[in-house]
Amino acid sequence: MNISNVIQVIASGAWLAVVALVVTLVARSSRGTPAKGLSSLLVIAVVAAIVLSTVGAGLVFIEPDELAVVITVTQGGIRPEPLLPGIHFVIPFVERVERYSILRQTYTMTAVASEGAVTGDDSIQVRTKDGQQVYIDASVIYSVDPNKATDLYRTWRKNYEDGLVRPQSRGVIRDISSQYGVEEIVSSKRAEMETQITDALTKVFSENNLILQDFVLRNIRFSDEYATAVEQKQIAEQQAQQAKFVVESKKQEAEQARQTAQGAADAAVIAAKGAAEARVVQAEAEARALQLIAEVLKQNPTLLQYQYITKLAPNVQMMLVPSNAPFILPQLQVPTPDPVVIP
Repeated sequence: MNISNVIQVIASGAWLAVVALVVTLVARSSRGTPAKGLSSLLVIAVVAAIVLSTVGAGLVFIEPDELAVVITVTQGGIRPEPLLPGIHFVIPFVERVERYSILRQTYTMTAVASEGAVTGDDSIQVRTKDGQQVYIDASVIYSVDPNKATDLYRTWRKNYEDGLVRPQSRGVIRDISSQYGVEEIVSSKRAEMETQITDALTKVFSENNLILQDFVLRNIRFSDEYATAVEQKQIAEQQAQQAKFVVESKKQEAEQARQTAQGAADAAVIAAKGAAEARVVQAEAEARALQLIAEVLKQNPTLLQYQYITKLAPNVQMMLVPSNAPFILPQLQVPTPDPVVIP
C-alpha cells in the first residue's frame, strides 16, 4: 500500500468520525444534553476529513512498471508530459490519471484455443502466390512508447490492442505472406518473410505510438489436400532415392566384378610373361651348355668315346658295329674267342 492509499484510508476514517459525531450531537440534542465540546470536535473532524480527502485525491503514486497520462481541464485536456514512476500531485477533483503499463505485452494468434488472445482457432489464413491455402500462427510482442503515451491516449485510449495491434498484425502478415510460394514460406525464404513482417510491423507500431519488441512466427500449417500431396511427394522422393541407391549398388557390384576379372587377366598375362621369360633364360642356358660341351669335345676328341665306354655295362663281352664304323678305341683287346665282325 502506497502513501496515497494510506491517506485515503485515514480520510475515510475521518469521515466516519464526522458521521459518529453528528449522530452523537443529534442524540444529545434530542435529550437536551449539552454538546458544546462535541461541536468543536465535529468541526475539527470535518476539516481534517476534507483536508485528508483533498490530499488523498491529489496524491498519485505511479508504480515502477507504469506511467500515467494526466487528464485536465486545461492544456488541451491532457498534460503534455506523462507521469513517470513515483509520487505526483494532481489537482484534486479536477484532474485524473490514466495508467499505462510499460511492460512488454504479447498478443498471440494461434489455432490452439488455450494459447491465443481469442478463444478458438485464431490463426491467420493466407493465400500464397501459387494459390495454396496456409494457416499461420504468430505472436506480436510490443510495449507502449513512454515518450508518446499522451499521443497514444489521444488516438486509441485503452483500445490499442483490439483496434491496432490485432488488425494491423493480421493484415501485414497476410499481405507479405501472399507474396511467397508455399514451398518458399516453409523452407528457403521463411526467415526472409519473417524479417519483412517484422520491419513492416515496426513501422506501423511506431507510427501509432507503440514499440514492436519482437515478432514470432510460431507455426505454419497447410490445408488437408496440400498436406496429403506433400506426403505423397515425399514418399515418391524416398522411393526414387531407394531406386537410385539400388542402381548405384548394382553399378558398384559390376565395377567390382570387372576389376576382379581385369585383375585375373592381368595376373594371367604376368604369369605367361614370366613363364616365357623363364623359358628364354632356360634355352639360353642350354645353348650355352651345348656350346661349352662342343668346345670341350673339339679340344678332346676322344672324350666322347671315353664317356660312351663308361656308360656301358661292365659285363659287356661283345658288340656289333657297322662295317664302315670306326673302332671305338685305337687298340681294342678282346678275350678269346675272337669276336666275329659282321660286315
